[in-house]
Amino acid sequence: MSLTASAAPRPPATRIAVTSGKGGVGKTSLAINLAVALARLGHRVGILDADFALGNVDVLLGLTPEEHLGAVLSGASDLKAITLDGPSGVRVIPAGSGVRALTSLDDAMWVRFVQAIRDASHDLDFLIFDTATGIADNVLDVVGLADHVLVVTSYDPASVVDAYALIKLITASEPQKSIGVVVNAAKDSEEGGIVFRQISLAADRFLGRTLRYEGHVPEDQAVKDCGLAQQPFVGRETHSPADRQIRRLASRLAATRPGSGPWPGRPADVSVHRLADMEAPRCG
Repeated sequence: MSLTASAAPRPPATRIAVTSGKGGVGKTSLAINLAVALARLGHRVGILDADFALGNVDVLLGLTPEEHLGAVLSGASDLKAITLDGPSGVRVIPAGSGVRALTSLDDAMWVRFVQAIRDASHDLDFLIFDTATGIADNVLDVVGLADHVLVVTSYDPASVVDAYALIKLITASEPQKSIGVVVNAAKDSEEGGIVFRQISLAADRFLGRTLRYEGHVPEDQAVKDCGLAQQPFVGRETHSPADRQIRRLASRLAATRPGSGPWPGRPADVSVHRLADMEAPRCG
């Protein structure tokens, strides 16, 4: 028997939705750099810009697509035709920008989108969805297609409350959905731990569910510099603090592939010396 005949079929892509309740927390930058970090570990990775009407993954990577996801959703094109080659071999599926018709998908467009996800999943190990910000139906529907969710937040109180609101709605529709929290632009590990603890305590008390702490990404000038240069900060010769944290996250997620153990596993312990209680009425 040949090796080809005896080899087990490759499992479809692990789908990870990177989302946030509030804008301005660095969600898209994190999604892009996570994709690059996974690719640099040897995985086949794609990033799909699921902010259908205000996509900017291509902008942050300095790419100029001739067509975008809207052409696939309308039936005018296929996924292969719009997919771009990104850094480190990441396949980029761009979305439109300022396309009002894509702010709400009709049934036919949604069917085409789901089929596009299935098609992309056959050739990849990881497919990352960079969702729109907030709690609109499009966001929650895309999250519903993911195997795991990473909710990105920051130390800003409004960001913390909005992250909890998003987790609350995800849990309402899919109580068993795997949800991890990443605290972006944190001053240090203590600040990241405080933010996660606030959200985790509220989720445990009011939602009866456990979240996974996926760590913090520190404030880092390299993130700003690379953003302005339209380049990922992961993979630079001089590894920045943010680079190191993203690569650690990628390594943990790489273990989610079949045969590498369950996800999310036991929630990480967080050592926090001072905790700020969230307002119970608002969390409820």
